[in-house]
Amino acid sequence: MISREDVWRPRPGPPFAARPYLGPAVIGIVQIVGTIFASWHHEGARHLDAGAIVLLLAGPAALVVRRRYPAIVLAFVFAVTVGYFLLDYPRGPVFLALIVAFFTAVMRGRRLAAIVTLVVGYFSFLWLGYLTGTESRPSWAGALGLAAWLLLLATFAETARGRRERAMQFGRARAEEARRRASEERLRIARELHDVLAHNISLMNVQAGVALHLMDEQPEQARSALTAIKEASNEALTELRSVLDILRQRDEAPPRSPAPGLRDVDDLIARSEGAGLEITKRVEGMPRPLPAKTELAAFRIIQEALTNVRRHAGPAHASVVISYEPNDLTLQVDDDGSGPSVPSTGGDGIPGMRERALALGGEVEAGPRPGGGFRVGATLPLPRDEPGGHA
Repeated sequence: MISREDVWRPRPGPPFAARPYLGPAVIGIVQIVGTIFASWHHEGARHLDAGAIVLLLAGPAALVVRRRYPAIVLAFVFAVTVGYFLLDYPRGPVFLALIVAFFTAVMRGRRLAAIVTLVVGYFSFLWLGYLTGTESRPSWAGALGLAAWLLLLATFAETARGRRERAMQFGRARAEEARRRASEERLRIARELHDVLAHNISLMNVQAGVALHLMDEQPEQARSALTAIKEASNEALTELRSVLDILRQRDEAPPRSPAPGLRDVDDLIARSEGAGLEITKRVEGMPRPLPAKTELAAFRIIQEALTNVRRHAGPAHASVVISYEPNDLTLQVDDDGSGPSVPSTGGDGIPGMRERALALGGEVEAGPRPGGGFRVGATLPLPRDEPGGHA
C-alpha cells in the first residue's frame, strides 16, 4: 500500500566521477615548474629546451592509461626518464611520473615488471651517465644511497598493495557472509509463507464450499462460513504483509517466466478500467526494444502509480504518457482526483518506484500537481552499451 503523501524529496546525487586527466596534469606541471627552478642552480647542464619539455610531459601524459596498461606505461615512462637523463637536461622532480607508474604496476599485480624496472633503473641511473660522459663516476655512498632509496620505494609499494588486498578480501568475506545470512533468512521466510498461506487458503476453501452448499437451505450458517472466510483472509493478508516487508530484496533470482514490460501496459490499463477507473494512454516518440531491466522497471512504476490512483484518488480520470527519447524513457501518470481527506500512514509503493529507478541510474518524482490531483514522473536512462530486448 502506498501513500499520496509520500512525496518525492530531492536527494544528493552520486559524487562526481573520477577525472583520469587531473592527476597526470598536476604531475606534468610539477615536473616542468620544479625542473625550471632546479635549472637555475644546475650549472653546466644542457639548456631546458623544447625537447626537454616534451620529455617532461610525455611521462605524465602516459599516466592517463596507467590503470589499463600498467606494465606498458611503466616501461614507457622509464624509457622517457632515462632518455631525459642521458641528454643531460637539468635535474629536478623528473622521477615523479616514474614513481606513480611504478606504484600503479605494483598495485595492479604487475610485480615482475616493477621488479625488473627497479633493477634496470638502479644500474641505468647509476652508470649510464658515467658511460656516456654526462656524469662523473658514481661513488660508493651514491650507489648505497640509491639502493636504499629504491628499496624503500619497493617496500612502501608492496605494503600498500598488501593492505589493499587484505581490505578487498575482507570486503568479499563480509559480502559472502551477508549473502549467506540473507539466503538463510529467505529460506526461513519461505517456510513462514508456506505455513501462513497453506493454512489460511485451505480454511477459506473449505468454508467457501460450506457456504455454497448451505446458501439456499441454511443461509444463516452460510453467513457464518462467509464471516470465517473474511476473518481468515484478513489474517492471511496481515501475516503476508509482515513477511513481505522482511523479504524485500534487490538481487532477485532470474524469473522462470517472462517478466512484464511495456507491452503489457494495455492489459494493465484494461484491468484498472474494469475496476472503475477511467484511463487514457499516449505514446510519444518511436517505440523500440529496450533493455529487459528497463522494461520491467517501467511496467512496475506505471502499475504502482495506477494502484495509487485507484486506492487514494477517489472518482478520478488518469492519464499515462510513455515517451521514448534518444537517451531516456520518461513516464508520467497523472490523475485529477481529490485524494484522501486525512493523511495516510505511508507505504512502500513510492519508495519502491524510486529504488527501481535508482538501480538503473534514473529518478522518480511524486507529489501533488498544480490544479489538483497527483503526479508520478519517472526518467529511466537508456544505456548505449546495453543490447535492447524485451524481458
